[in-house]
Amino acid sequence: MKISVNYNDSNTLILPKITQAKFAGNYSVLLTFGDGVVKKVNFGGFLKKSQHPAVRSYLDEEKFKNFKIEDGNIVWGEKWDLIFSIEQLYRGKID
Repeated sequence: MKISVNYNDSNTLILPKITQAKFAGNYSVLLTFGDGVVKKVNFGGFLKKSQHPAVRSYLDEEKFKNFKIEDGNIVWGEKWDLIFSIEQLYRGKID
């Protein structure tokens, strides 16, 4: 008897990776995804609500502007201090 499992669920949405990110002012970043979709995402609310000092340190705009794209996602810090789900970024809203 052969047992096989199909892990290719047709209901699973595979979101495109981020290909470009540009600071847009006021804690916002203009993100371009691999499928051409562009979203302006504001991170200010998340940063201001956080009680964690390491997260709140990104309220310093100069520090906030030092993001990079790694593995198709936008990240902050050498050890990925801040990283968000692609799903949230693609929706254009951080919860």
